[in-house]
Amino acid sequence: MAASPGPPVLPSAGPAPVESKTPPAGRKFPCPKCGARLDFDPSSRALHCPYCGALEKIEPSAAVVTERNWDEYWSNQKGQEVQVAGRSSQVTCTGCGAVILLQDQVATDKCPYCATHLENKPESAQAMIPPGGALPFKIEKRVAVQAFNEWIGKRWFAPTGLKQFANLGQLSGAYLPFWTFDSMTYTHYEGERGDDYTVTENYVETETYNEKDADGTDVTRSRQVPKTRQVTHTRWTSVAGEVEQFFDDILIQASRSIPEGLCQHLPPWDLQGLEEFRPEFLSGFLTERYTVGLRDGFDRAQAIMDAEIRGLCSRDIGGDHQRLHQVRTQHVGVTFKSVLLPVWLASYRYQDKPYQILINGRTGKVAGNRPYSWVKISLFVLFLLAVLAGLVWAFNAAKTTGGSGERPAPARVVAEIKASLPLPRSNGSSP
Repeated sequence: MAASPGPPVLPSAGPAPVESKTPPAGRKFPCPKCGARLDFDPSSRALHCPYCGALEKIEPSAAVVTERNWDEYWSNQKGQEVQVAGRSSQVTCTGCGAVILLQDQVATDKCPYCATHLENKPESAQAMIPPGGALPFKIEKRVAVQAFNEWIGKRWFAPTGLKQFANLGQLSGAYLPFWTFDSMTYTHYEGERGDDYTVTENYVETETYNEKDADGTDVTRSRQVPKTRQVTHTRWTSVAGEVEQFFDDILIQASRSIPEGLCQHLPPWDLQGLEEFRPEFLSGFLTERYTVGLRDGFDRAQAIMDAEIRGLCSRDIGGDHQRLHQVRTQHVGVTFKSVLLPVWLASYRYQDKPYQILINGRTGKVAGNRPYSWVKISLFVLFLLAVLAGLVWAFNAAKTTGGSGERPAPARVVAEIKASLPLPRSNGSSP
């Protein structure tokens, strides 16, 4: 949309101010033409200079994102944790606890996850397992703002102030940390198999009937009637067996700053499109350090695997019902990787309560929570009650006029209009 023209500039007595186009110095990816910071541009898949418009194309890498062996990592952990290139400092949000990795020589004043003001007292970034892969942003901010406004526009009961906020399009791009785990599982189970069978049972049911006695009076009597019915029983037998299953890329959120319920609405993620991590992808975007450690992440992944394994055991048992008493699983060849996934964030506070809206940086899918306007809800309830009262009144009125033998009001009006019209001529034409 073209910007509306501003008010005319009045002449001044002093010299006109000189607009400086000198870019800030000391950024990570300097422009080869003017030295400004280059930001990653999703639409062109290139590093873009916001000052001179130069583009530095990032060609897709042929390198495959490799999995890291679980056992090898823990046997030789020393030296495998480093700082992320270009993110040598971090700041911890006092509101949500997010640990934000700051781009070198770039400060931020607000937490993108909860909108809490950051005191900007960064400290040296702690060593961490470096990202092995990343999904670079594919949806640019303009498209994300459109998806955001469409989403919030459909929330009828949202406070008006929230929609005004949405129109501002205050979105920031961030990379969220995730773990992925692969595991070959071998499971031994013990339990019971239940097979249903039916038997015919005889029973007696009391029935009542009416008959006339000798003087013709109706009398209610009862009698016992033998009947049969089919009854289902279950025969239980002890069973034991083994199942095996390979799990690939079990995705675990490694951030505690965003409720898991929100992130669960962002998939699907095209993990097959993961690229080898490059610091260039992060340029111009915020990045959060993982706060869910590797062991905790694998515990969560095991819980997801266990639920599926139990389902496999039940299907292996067969029958009509299954009972699992013991399920022992061995994980073999476990591998993992740390990945960064792109998200557009809108964080705000309403009545001192934080709310978040997330947009999948690859697909544009929106997930979020928001407050409700009880004024709008109350007005809507009153409207429904008014409509209901009107329908009840109309029904009672129609019932009353129908009982008095009069025509209903609409039919009476139509009849009066017809009576006032002139009669047609015999040749069929009207005057």
